[in-house]
Amino acid sequence: MTRDQRRGGLVVAGVGLFARLAVVAWAAGRIPPTADGTYYDTLARRLAEGHGYTWLWPDGAVTYAAHYPVGYPAIVALGYTLFGARPVVAMVLNALVGAAAGVGVWSLVGRAAGRPRMALAAGLVVALHPALVPYTAALMTEGVTTALVVVAAALAAHARARPAWARWLALTGVVMGIATLVRPQSLVLAPVLGWLASTGRDEAPRSLGASLRRSGAAAGLVAALALAVCAPWTARNCARMERCALVSVNGGWNLAIGTQTESGGWHEIVVPEACATVFQEAAKDACFGREATRAIARAPGRWLARAPAKLRATFDYFGAAPWYLHAANADAFPHRAKVALGAVETLASRLLLAAALVAVLRLRSDEPRGLLRRARTGLAAVGLVACVLVPGTVGYLALAGAIGALGRRALVRAPLVVPFTAAIIVATAALHAVFFGAGRYGMVVVPFVAAVAFVRPSATRETDGPVETA
Repeated sequence: MTRDQRRGGLVVAGVGLFARLAVVAWAAGRIPPTADGTYYDTLARRLAEGHGYTWLWPDGAVTYAAHYPVGYPAIVALGYTLFGARPVVAMVLNALVGAAAGVGVWSLVGRAAGRPRMALAAGLVVALHPALVPYTAALMTEGVTTALVVVAAALAAHARARPAWARWLALTGVVMGIATLVRPQSLVLAPVLGWLASTGRDEAPRSLGASLRRSGAAAGLVAALALAVCAPWTARNCARMERCALVSVNGGWNLAIGTQTESGGWHEIVVPEACATVFQEAAKDACFGREATRAIARAPGRWLARAPAKLRATFDYFGAAPWYLHAANADAFPHRAKVALGAVETLASRLLLAAALVAVLRLRSDEPRGLLRRARTGLAAVGLVACVLVPGTVGYLALAGAIGALGRRALVRAPLVVPFTAAIIVATAALHAVFFGAGRYGMVVVPFVAAVAFVRPSATRETDGPVETA
């Protein structure tokens, strides 16, 4: 990578950080922690004060906690320890981590054998994306998770283009482990990144069996390292929570909400009768999980019928920043500001989704005139129509389908960001069809869709940085 190419990454980092720090400067003293952010702030304060990951109840009782994932409060607690327990410190940490998302997209597009200007444009779009930047003020996990997954994907793409790929693959696993501690659902993406990092490498031809074994080993390595990062916390849960849990004990709660929701989104849980007298945190979550599983078994059709509403809640409108800022301080961020920001971010997201659909349509497939080409054209057309209609969910699922319709060999040749975008859309949709949806959960797809929008037909393999093509 040349000095000029590195300069592009520095520009993206600087712009992304400046935009986010501007949000912090406005939000400091105006936007207090709210919703789940209240709990993350409280847990981070207790960690910083040396109380461990515990909860202080109104009656003075102190209990070990694991309902909320530990990763984000631990990051914030480090900042609180060094600079004081103030929400603005957490916001600055959000800004630092969030700015890495733009740099990661710059790297992903740059390695996609595209033009340096396209990589710079992609990075700047994510650095300034209206769905991501205002969320810097939120003491929530989704923005940090998004940035960590983008960084992990950039490392995996780097591994794909490097002879010493195993060390970069190891870094990918470590970053995905941190992302899992912040948001446990991230773990399902770890083996996907490992698998994709091992495909499309410019090496001597291998037999299909040998290629599959190498890809499986790479997937296993990334997943194993992610689990190893989580292992000390898992051991803590086994010792302290009366139940082993990888990261957190809220899966039962979320599954129960997913069996009860009518809107597809979160609502206050209706406690099952069998769980009314269960108070220990892990035991209550297990009880909710059992009762939710029984409810699904009794009426699987009714549970499945809720899936479309859950997906619409996740993909139609992200709206995480407008919701949080208005909920935290309606005077500082009134309803009209909420509507205006929601409109701007929706417009930006739909335009980038449309551009991504067009970009995928232009990529080379296994069958330039065959069935796959027709399927890809049809899916892209459906997705483009969905971009201007309310059910934006259709557009995101169509993008994943259009990428899949490139065909196996074309996906192996394609830059890592292309198949991974399909994978992250499908994984997000599957997870929230099972549990429940929310726009903030769909935010993780935003930078990847933006990246695909800037991939050009000449992009057929990963390279060591942006290269100019004719």
